[in-house]
Amino acid sequence: MTLTGKNYIAGTASAEGQDTFRAINPATGAELDTHFTDATEGEVNRAAQAAAEAFEVYRHTTPAQRHDYLTAIAEEIMALGDALIDRCCAESGLPAGRITGERGRTVNQLKLFAAVAAEGSWVDARIDRAQPEREPVPKPDVRSMLRPLGPVAVFGASNFPLAFSVAGGDTASALAAGCPVVAKAHPSHPGTCELIAGAIHRATERCGLPAGVFSLLQGHTHDSGGWLVNHPAIKAVGFTGSYGGGKALFDAANRRPEPIPVYAEMGSTNPVFLLPGALSESGEEIARGLTQSVNLGVGQFCTTPGLVFLPPETDASAFSDAVAEQFRGVDAAVMLNASIRDAYERGVRELAADGELEALAQGKTSDVGYTGTARVFTTTAERYLSNTRLQEEVFGPSTVLVAQSDREQLLAGARGLHGHLTATLFGTEADLEEYRELVEILEGKVGRLIVNNFPTGVEVCHSMVHGGPFPATTASGTTSVGTRAILRFARPVAYQNFPQSLLPPALQDDNPLGLRRMVDGEWVDA
Repeated sequence: MTLTGKNYIAGTASAEGQDTFRAINPATGAELDTHFTDATEGEVNRAAQAAAEAFEVYRHTTPAQRHDYLTAIAEEIMALGDALIDRCCAESGLPAGRITGERGRTVNQLKLFAAVAAEGSWVDARIDRAQPEREPVPKPDVRSMLRPLGPVAVFGASNFPLAFSVAGGDTASALAAGCPVVAKAHPSHPGTCELIAGAIHRATERCGLPAGVFSLLQGHTHDSGGWLVNHPAIKAVGFTGSYGGGKALFDAANRRPEPIPVYAEMGSTNPVFLLPGALSESGEEIARGLTQSVNLGVGQFCTTPGLVFLPPETDASAFSDAVAEQFRGVDAAVMLNASIRDAYERGVRELAADGELEALAQGKTSDVGYTGTARVFTTTAERYLSNTRLQEEVFGPSTVLVAQSDREQLLAGARGLHGHLTATLFGTEADLEEYRELVEILEGKVGRLIVNNFPTGVEVCHSMVHGGPFPATTASGTTSVGTRAILRFARPVAYQNFPQSLLPPALQDDNPLGLRRMVDGEWVDA
């Protein structure tokens, strides 16, 4: 499968720009073959306009058609075979086993949203029938449902080149909702993105859909992304990445004459609270699990635990010693790209130089490729409470152990948390009952609460919430993983006193789609 290095504008390869770039293998630092051409403003405009035109057709597709389309995309991705795995490994530095697993997750996400689209009840159809005889004012016939927003801009993530990228969860949920997608490829893995774009294009043709339902833009600067977010045809943005990148897109979207929602999943330190009973019963096991969780994927997960609150009024020195010993044995490993490695090293240097922290241990080092070294620090609750910077994510394999002197100090630390994606509690049944107040505090701070498991690993299922209050995300009422993600790309529309022939099928009396609906205040199955 020969790469072209071009943009895909509504299925047509295009390379009008003069600026090009090449992907770099982070394991070696060597440039890979194929020059990729930055999208021009004109190409961005054409992609957005093609998406707007496709929306007028795609928004009217049936649940069955969207199911077939998402399924076809999954099939075409699998048909890429080893070519996709090989290129993705070369561009990301991730091992083949990890990429193969991530491909499976990507395909399964597409199939999950295909099933959601086919079932159809996500549209939340509601019917309040007319009561013309009601006194003193007759009641009109009012019906409502969720309708697709319009074209969506999706920005690929660096750390999940498949599952949070061109055909990842944002794209799957937007297409399931009836929204065309214009994807911005991540410059770290442009070849992977092009291969996936080709698969989506072939699925689009197979299903007889307008070519503008999907486009891919390349670019190694912020220009193409800025043009895309500011195009009036774009009605929402999906983003996974750094706080700086997500906040910049959010600000740009809100400066538009017509502001649009930005669903940005950004940084998080995912605090872990270790309670006394758990420390006593399972301290050594938790130390091993913490080391594994922090260093999974070289710490390049948005759910990596970067803060660990040790239990109050308890000697946690044995636990700290066990964590230190575990970290010293961690091999240096390849990070995703030079900028991520450099930002990580800069972040840990600043932590080490900060008088508020003490370096406890570090892992092994390497000078081959863009490698990162594991590190663990310690501090006191007093220092932590006086330095909110310690809550900021250092993206990579490091964590900070925070010692507490009493219960109130621990609760104060929890109350002072910013928004995060997750919070974890390790505790016995008695611990959790005693610290019920801690649970109640954390409910207001995160999107996912976890007991006696580490946060790395996000199950893709109907009930998952991968989100949280700002600054973890820009939209705390949503999730980027799980089937609720589809709700980001739809809005409610009410139809009053409409004849049956003009109503969407989901709201017609005979319920041709067989949906579960609310009728006169009661949920009625098909």
